[in-house]
Amino acid sequence: MDTRLIGQRLREMRLERGVRQADLARTIGISAAYLNLIEKGRRAVQLPLLLRALEALEVDAEAFMAAVGSGHPADVLARLLDDPLARTLDLEASELAALRSEPRLASTIAALFHLYKNTRAQLDRALSRLESESPAAGASPVPLGYAPGDEVTDFLESHRNYFPELEEAAAEIRRDAGLPRRFVSDQLIQFLRKRKRKGLEVIIEPPRGPSSVVRSLDPERRRLHLSASLSEPALKFQLGHVLGLMLLDQTKLHERLVERAAPRHAETPRLIKIHLANYFAGAVLLPYDDFFAEVERTRYDVEKVAASFESSYEAVAHRMCNLGAPGRSGVPLHFLRVDVAGNISKRYSASGLRFPAHGHGTCPKWAAHAAFVTPAVITRQYSRMPDGETYFCFAKVISDPSAGSLVRGTLYSIGLGTRAEYAPRLAYADDLPPPETDRGQVHTGISCRFCERTDCNQRAAPSYRFAFAIDEYVKKDNFFSPLTTGDQKTKP
Repeated sequence: MDTRLIGQRLREMRLERGVRQADLARTIGISAAYLNLIEKGRRAVQLPLLLRALEALEVDAEAFMAAVGSGHPADVLARLLDDPLARTLDLEASELAALRSEPRLASTIAALFHLYKNTRAQLDRALSRLESESPAAGASPVPLGYAPGDEVTDFLESHRNYFPELEEAAAEIRRDAGLPRRFVSDQLIQFLRKRKRKGLEVIIEPPRGPSSVVRSLDPERRRLHLSASLSEPALKFQLGHVLGLMLLDQTKLHERLVERAAPRHAETPRLIKIHLANYFAGAVLLPYDDFFAEVERTRYDVEKVAASFESSYEAVAHRMCNLGAPGRSGVPLHFLRVDVAGNISKRYSASGLRFPAHGHGTCPKWAAHAAFVTPAVITRQYSRMPDGETYFCFAKVISDPSAGSLVRGTLYSIGLGTRAEYAPRLAYADDLPPPETDRGQVHTGISCRFCERTDCNQRAAPSYRFAFAIDEYVKKDNFFSPLTTGDQKTKP
């Protein structure tokens, strides 16, 4: 039983009762977009919120828990007791026998246990949802630490990171400009300069002084300044971004989309506009049909696709997360960009993987972090999470030195991944050991503060999931690994 089963069952019961998603969301005090993510299993539902939903649907809570945790009692208990956190309960044989004799009780306990886990997993985003001091009528409660960046991530995920209007507009621009698969920045510059009544004066010049500004657009004076320090792929992307900004200013598409999203932060609309302009740039440089065919042909080999379109690795990795067209959709991927200190500066997840919120260190065993050890090659792994879900992940280090120094320049790891069942569709997974074996898996987590592994040799902080118990006479191989009842019984 997992988040997806809870969300799926909740949706089924809502549909059985003929309740609209927007109406249920309003009743329980959340946005329709957030309820949509819950029903698709992309967000874990907290227990108070679930109970409000069941009450609104007039569904018995015990019956619901038993339904989502249904199965043979022995199988249910086996899955439950295989969980690292559940093993710390140290149940006696007589207690297990009593549970096996009560199938409905076992299923309900298993469902409640996993629901508790899912709720605790949301602590890094918000352990509880708080009402503002004077909320507007019908307003949704705001999660703790819910920042503008989180709103943008939820916005993109609610649209599956696919915007058909932008795809169509990008295809029209390519036709008008006569762009082939591979083109140079000069072709876009000429197109921008010669557009009827919309032409821009494009000026490419060296950076002035210590400023790091690489693009500056003056819409009123129709003047665009670009830095001569930009590489050819970066220059093309910035030109595509400007085309996107001009399109959004003309059509107001971003305003319509933002209005439906009902953002809580004043900064969010502009951030969404920037993301949509970036999306448009990707669609201009990497046209959907041609790009999708090449991605499928190369089996998601990012480097080969980048070479085919003369684009950057990061732009291609980004674009692979946009393949959501009905009937021509790609593998559901998660994307992250991290620096050498472990800070995530970009993130998106269509795979179901939940990223930690800002301010918490991420698991050093992830491929995106391990990539810095071998920057010359693609780092690949099957990452097994504490909840038993396994993902295939791969990452590459992207560097841009300045004056021969990486410290002065930029250094990132670009990570992509998907659920293990999709791995055979990716070329990078071909020669790895099967994920069902211990040799084929790397036991990872989300972040140390919310990881329930009891024996991790790289834990950097105690987990909030365990009481912080200290025994000066007992030490594990990692100081922050929690001491369990079983550890006390097996002292060397």
